[in-house]
Amino acid sequence: MGAEFPGIVRLRCSVKRYEWGKVGEESGVARLYASNRGEEIDGDEPFAEFWMGTHDSAPSTVVPNCQIRSAGVEMESGFKRDRFNLVSLKDWIEQNPVVLGDKVFQKWGPNLPFLFKVLSVSKALSIQAHPDKSLAAILHKQQPQVYKDDNHKPEMALALTEFEALCGFVGLEEIKNILQNVPEITEVVGTASANQVLRISKEDGEKKRKDVLRSLFTKLMSASKAVISDAVFKLINRLNIKRKVRGLTEKEELVLRLEKQYPGDVGVIASFLFNYVKLKIGEALYLGANEPHAYLYGECVECMATSDNVVRAGLTPKKLDVQTLCSILTYKQGFPEILRGVPSNPYTLKYLPPFDEFEVDQCILPQGASTVFPAIPGPSIFVVVKGKGTMRQAFLEEMVGEGDVLFTPANAQISVRTTSGLILYRAGVSSRFLSSKCV
Repeated sequence: MGAEFPGIVRLRCSVKRYEWGKVGEESGVARLYASNRGEEIDGDEPFAEFWMGTHDSAPSTVVPNCQIRSAGVEMESGFKRDRFNLVSLKDWIEQNPVVLGDKVFQKWGPNLPFLFKVLSVSKALSIQAHPDKSLAAILHKQQPQVYKDDNHKPEMALALTEFEALCGFVGLEEIKNILQNVPEITEVVGTASANQVLRISKEDGEKKRKDVLRSLFTKLMSASKAVISDAVFKLINRLNIKRKVRGLTEKEELVLRLEKQYPGDVGVIASFLFNYVKLKIGEALYLGANEPHAYLYGECVECMATSDNVVRAGLTPKKLDVQTLCSILTYKQGFPEILRGVPSNPYTLKYLPPFDEFEVDQCILPQGASTVFPAIPGPSIFVVVKGKGTMRQAFLEEMVGEGDVLFTPANAQISVRTTSGLILYRAGVSSRFLSSKCV
């Protein structure tokens, strides 16, 4: 525990090739992965997610270098190694927990509490939610092959390009408007269920409004495939006719797009009930446990608690768990909060969602600029998404460029400099948590 640890450790990272990912050179994930691994891009394969962290589904590995060897950190024995003979970041941290800092270690043990990703989304991901900790533990015990761990998964998506998502339920008045203008929903759930929503008002109280929405949504999502297929067929025909006559709303155009991606899927109709969010570059969206969402298109940096638990109910070929999803949702209504970052210095914005496990910094350095990330009592992961430059800690300096991913331990001040321009993102434990007086 008393060794002097290096300030900058390079990571070799993993990719997920889910079918919704962008293909080949079109994918920012593909470019980062190829640069990180020194490999060529397979032009015919989808590249969906670039994972940076310790989760067992796609663990990062530590690249041995002179910094690690000179610091006297043991890399030669006592570690499990991957097929490239590299030690996982998870094992390395467990053997050297001092890199986490005292406060992080006291809260989460010898584990990195956050998982960092870059996503390249070509078509809609599933309508999904992430369970809270208590339910995650139950689901993991019951179906470990589906729910891979026992942790919750609050998350945040920060747009690298214009980024589209469905997130949370629209407000009460908009739901009423939808039921009056999308007759296919009433055909599926029944007139009685639709009228329950149409008759409710704000004066009825939040609990009743949520109960009525829960009943409507559950009936819609639980309908038989035959009923949904027939309703989607009628819906698409009606929208195509309407498009020729007077044009469509943004949400209606989205529904036509989703139907081409997932023909006959219940998520095509259900999408009317969710907020259609369009993030601009540099805007972020955060999601707590049990909130419905579906990413639709674009590229983003994503950070979350270290978990891979997803409950799905539509817009996916993967296993569905409709009953669980409908039972766990909060049924909050209204447009989600959009984060635009708070300046830390002229080049850096901090995105701080209301979760202990993580925060994200965006750093855009123009030509000839430099900046400093002050020492903090928690670990960080940096990813360079564009340009090149140097990162320095004390007397150690690393050349960095697109695709480089670097772990820095607690209490390390990091200086970044570029001559040509550089864009990087940092994930770390919430500074709000690190500065609080109690664990």
